[in-house]
Amino acid sequence: MASQTLLLRGGRVLRTGGARPDRIDVAIGADGRIERLGPNLQASAGAKVFDLGDKLVSPGLVDCHQHLDKTRTLRDVPNPAGTLLGAVAAFNDYAARITPESLRKRADRTVSACLARGTVAIRTHANVDPVLRGRAVDMLVDLRERWRDRMRIQVVAFVTAGATRLGDTAKEWLDSAIAAGADVIGGTPAISDQPEAFMDMLFDAAERHGMPVDLHLDEHLDAGRQLFDAVIARTKARGMAGRVAVGHCSALSAMAPDDAKRVIAGFAEAGIAVITLPAANLFLQGREAPALPPRGLTRVRELIEAGVCVAAASDNIQDPFVPTGTGDMLEIARWTLLAGHLTTAELDRAYAMVTQAPAATMGFGREYGIHEGARADLMVSDADDVEDLVASGPPVQAVLLEGRLTFGSM
Repeated sequence: MASQTLLLRGGRVLRTGGARPDRIDVAIGADGRIERLGPNLQASAGAKVFDLGDKLVSPGLVDCHQHLDKTRTLRDVPNPAGTLLGAVAAFNDYAARITPESLRKRADRTVSACLARGTVAIRTHANVDPVLRGRAVDMLVDLRERWRDRMRIQVVAFVTAGATRLGDTAKEWLDSAIAAGADVIGGTPAISDQPEAFMDMLFDAAERHGMPVDLHLDEHLDAGRQLFDAVIARTKARGMAGRVAVGHCSALSAMAPDDAKRVIAGFAEAGIAVITLPAANLFLQGREAPALPPRGLTRVRELIEAGVCVAAASDNIQDPFVPTGTGDMLEIARWTLLAGHLTTAELDRAYAMVTQAPAATMGFGREYGIHEGARADLMVSDADDVEDLVASGPPVQAVLLEGRLTFGSM
């Protein structure tokens, strides 16, 4: 909670629904919420006033798909093949050596880098598997609590690897992870020997605990092996519109146009959000192609135009799945625009994919954005506007979480 009222004066404010920034002031209450927006606002008694000198005030960036249990393990976990299976095998070999101290050091460094680049919220997956069981969830729940005043973090209990084939044992591990404080239920159904039964287990747990679902879905390029329809059917049957997200969906790009169009319409009707992960999909997918290797991304443009909520996210940062990564969501927006074949007129779409769309995917609703009543989770930069933010990625000057200055200065 903000300890005192603030007045941000003299900035150009990108308020919710606005196409261009407005020269208005932002009054933030002691509860960390935006109280007033308008020109020439009077400071309330005791308010701290900041003159922003024409800087851009925009909502903080949101990264709705990371793996903080794996982050910055690249030096210790090589993946010479550069494939998804190679990365999974390499990390499984390493997982037993993870300690709370080593994970804390790696994850703190990545979260700090994300904050310095304007991110105010992260959803991280935490492996639930035969090696780690619930240890990764425990460690990332601890991370969430330590960072609570500086970053909003959601932890996904991510049932993966051999746990996808362990039935009741996996269910017990998942229930324990939920009891330990996980916020979201996730998993990788494509690697299960009974993928639909595995999905039923995840959706049953979500219904039982009133939690959202976030799946890694069809992270491959085999059009004949897809689980899109199964996820759509379960989301509809359980009335979970707006509470299911699916990451990757690479196989959608390999499907025939009419089949892909049907799946996309199903996502839109069911209210399923899609998260594209350009870094991982560009690095891991298509290496076996003898010519014209595919990008590996899902059908970004078609999904957006059909009304699906489409977010872009970092996925892995400097580990066997993705050897690069800075924590910069504006960089991810650029990669999505380029690899997703958006046009020169769609920088604003790329920006929405790292702001409004992931905020909606994480369930923030009207709490997010710049309007009266929203949380003051803000970024201050030297950008001209949305297009400049994505195209240029100017340095972030300051970040606020609930009206508290968490990075930089104003």
